[in-house]
Amino acid sequence: MAIIKEDIILDLMKKTKIDRSIAKKLVETIIKLIKETLAAGNRVMITGFGEFKVIHKKPRIGRNPKSLVTYEISERKVVVFSPSKVLRKEMN
Repeated sequence: MAIIKEDIILDLMKKTKIDRSIAKKLVETIIKLIKETLAAGNRVMITGFGEFKVIHKKPRIGRNPKSLVTYEISERKVVVFSPSKVLRKEMN
């Protein structure tokens, strides 16, 4: 089951006893801050959780496994997440 932004807002409301509008604004602000930081090419480290960073992927040749047609995959930037040791330990 996936958790959506609305679930985070509702959970924040319950745990902190704040209005829905304030909880929504907090979640939206945090997400906006993370997006802006990544767009600027910087890393986002959250202690005890992990690190988000942008990596540059070079162009490469790809192939459709069904039709075996080859094509070029263009260069692009992607966001990757590396969990912290604390999160890995809690997951296992």
